[in-house]
Amino acid sequence: MQKGIIGKKIGMTQIFDEAGKFIPVTVVEAGPCVVVQKKTVENDGYNAVQLGFGDIRAKRVNKPLQGHFKKADVALKRTLKEFRLDDIDALNVGDIVKADTFAEGDIVDVSGTSKGKGFAGTIKRHNFARLKESHGTGPVHRHAGSMGACSSPSRIFKGKGMPGQMGNAKVTIQNLEVVKVDAENNLIAIKGAIPGPKNGTVTVVDCVKKA
Repeated sequence: MQKGIIGKKIGMTQIFDEAGKFIPVTVVEAGPCVVVQKKTVENDGYNAVQLGFGDIRAKRVNKPLQGHFKKADVALKRTLKEFRLDDIDALNVGDIVKADTFAEGDIVDVSGTSKGKGFAGTIKRHNFARLKESHGTGPVHRHAGSMGACSSPSRIFKGKGMPGQMGNAKVTIQNLEVVKVDAENNLIAIKGAIPGPKNGTVTVVDCVKKA
């Protein structure tokens, strides 16, 4: 991975390419991010840079974290994330990373926290089919159904689809295309949908495996 940035999901819209083809895009306010810390193989066992994004008031930052920012001589930031870059020599503490890190046509992976759906049943959570709503089905037409065999194996196998918490988890969408970059306003238009609600924090990095 050579490039990475923290951003905020603005929302979805559509743009048209030169041929007049309509492209659905998600707009991300990418940066500006500041380099808060560098980690090296010699000191930490791996190469990485820690980026900070989004200003925050001092009263909302605890003292150890305030000392961390003071040591780097940078402003307090709301979000801190590490990016394991192959080559970190080009970046130093205090440098600013902006949206123009990426260019049109780049293929990226976008990670974010998906919208929380609360406690959900198997139909909503796992796309199970419901039973008939007539002919003696009774009040169980949205229930999960049989859980497994009886005396053998006398248990439910791991991975069985069950009701439970849905959403509010880290989700990564791979191989998305950067359609447009507005360096002046720190905006990146990414083809397709990305995880999370509007104003949710996301990370954009070079794709790990190109399709």
